[in-house]
Amino acid sequence: MKKVLIANRGEIAVRIIRACHDLGLQTVAVYSQADSEALHVLHADEAICIGEPPSSQSYLKIPHILSACEITSADAIHPGYGFLSENANFASICESCGLNFIGPSPKSIALLGDKAKAKATAKDAGCPVIPGSNGIVEDIKAAFAEVHKIGYPVFIKAVAGGGGKGIRIAHNAEEFAKLFVAARAEAEASFGNPEVYLEKMILNPRHIEVQIVGDKHGNYAHLGERDCTIQRRRQKLIEEAPSPVLSPKLRQKIGQAAIDVVKAAKYHSVGTVEFLLDSAHNFYFMEVNTRIQVEHTVTEELTGVDLVKEQIRIAMGQELSFRQKDVEFVGHVIQFRINAENPSHNFSPSPGRLEYYLPPGGPHVRVDSACYSGYRIPPNYDSMIAKLIVRGKDRKEAIAVGMRALREFHIGGVDSTIPFHLYMLEDENFLRMKYDLGYIDGLIADGCQFKPE
Repeated sequence: MKKVLIANRGEIAVRIIRACHDLGLQTVAVYSQADSEALHVLHADEAICIGEPPSSQSYLKIPHILSACEITSADAIHPGYGFLSENANFASICESCGLNFIGPSPKSIALLGDKAKAKATAKDAGCPVIPGSNGIVEDIKAAFAEVHKIGYPVFIKAVAGGGGKGIRIAHNAEEFAKLFVAARAEAEASFGNPEVYLEKMILNPRHIEVQIVGDKHGNYAHLGERDCTIQRRRQKLIEEAPSPVLSPKLRQKIGQAAIDVVKAAKYHSVGTVEFLLDSAHNFYFMEVNTRIQVEHTVTEELTGVDLVKEQIRIAMGQELSFRQKDVEFVGHVIQFRINAENPSHNFSPSPGRLEYYLPPGGPHVRVDSACYSGYRIPPNYDSMIAKLIVRGKDRKEAIAVGMRALREFHIGGVDSTIPFHLYMLEDENFLRMKYDLGYIDGLIADGCQFKPE
C-alpha cells in the first residue's frame, strides 16, 4: 500500500489523511463541487472532483470513485464512515479491481450489515440478544404471531436500516397493523429492501458500545466501552468513556461478548459492537458497525491507541500493535458533537458561511474538524462543524474541562449545538447520571430551549 484514496469528506477525511501521512502514505481526496474549498481537499497530496453536490452524484457514485483511483494510481481506498463505508458491494468491487479496501471483508460487512443475520450470529456466539423474531417476518399474519410471543411495546426494524433510520414503535395491536405496513414501505423506499424484523422494546435503556479491533492473523482485543445515551431521535450528541454506570466486572463481561461476536463473523478491522443496557444492568446485542465510528476519538483519548492507523495497518496485513493485556484506560473522556443546528428550534439545520471559527485549546482538549473561518457549510450533507473531545482524571474533571472548552468555542454565521452542550453540563440529571435514551427527546417534548444559565 502506497497511496490511499479517501472516499469521504469532512472531518473524518481530514483525520484519515493525517493518519496516512503519519504512516508515510500518499493521499488522494475526492470532492463534490460543493466541497471544492473543503479542508480535506487542501490537506491531501492530490484531489479529484467526482461530481455534483448531491451525494448520489458524487460520494455515492462508485464508478467516479474508481475512476479517481485509476487517474491517480491509488492502490487503496479508505471509506471513512457513512456513504459507502458499510456497502459490501463496494468493498467487493474494490477487491475485484485490485484495490485494498481499508475495512473488513465484503463477507463480514454483508453478514453484520443484515440485522437479522447479525443477531443470529451474536446469539450463536453466546451473546445476550433482545427478544424478537427469529429473522425476518414475511407478512402481517406472521408478524402478529411473533408479537403475541414478544409482547408490546415492540420495535419494527428494517433489516437494512442503520443510523437510527428504518425503525417504528408499536404499543398495541391497532398501531402495529398500521406501522408494519408503513415500515415495510419505508424500508423499500429508503434502503431498497422491504424486509423487517421485530424486537421487544427495552424500556428506559442506555446505549453502550464496545470498540473492537481484529487483525487477519486471528488476534482480537476490545478497547472498552463508550456510553452514547445522550441522543436526539437516535442521533448521538454526547459520548463518554468509560460509561459512568458500568462496574469493572460488567465491563469485562460486555467486552468479551463483543469479541465473541466479531470472532464468530471472522471480522478483521476496527469495528463497534452496540448494546442496550436495561435498568437492571442486563445488556443486549443490538448491531455491529463495520467501520470507524464518529466517536472513535473518545477511545483514542482514553487508551492512547490510534485507531485509524491501526485500521490501516490491519488492511496492510500487519498484526495488532498491542494485545488485550496492554490496553489501559486512563481517566475519563467526553465528546461533544458541535453541529450547525439550532437547539432552541428543534435542532433545525443551519448551513451557511462561518463568519468566524475560533476553536478552544489548552490542556486536555482535542478538536477534530474540517472547518475554518470563511468556510461555507453546505446544506447537502450532515451538519457537523466539529467534534470537541475533552479529558480529565475523572468524570467531574472532564465535565469541568468541557465547560471551559465550550465557553472558549466561538462560532459566527451559523447556529450551533454549543448552547445545548453547555445546558447539559449544568443539568442535574446528567451530572447525577440519571438519564436514558429517551431523555433528550423528553426534554424537547416538554419545550426545553436548551439555554444555559
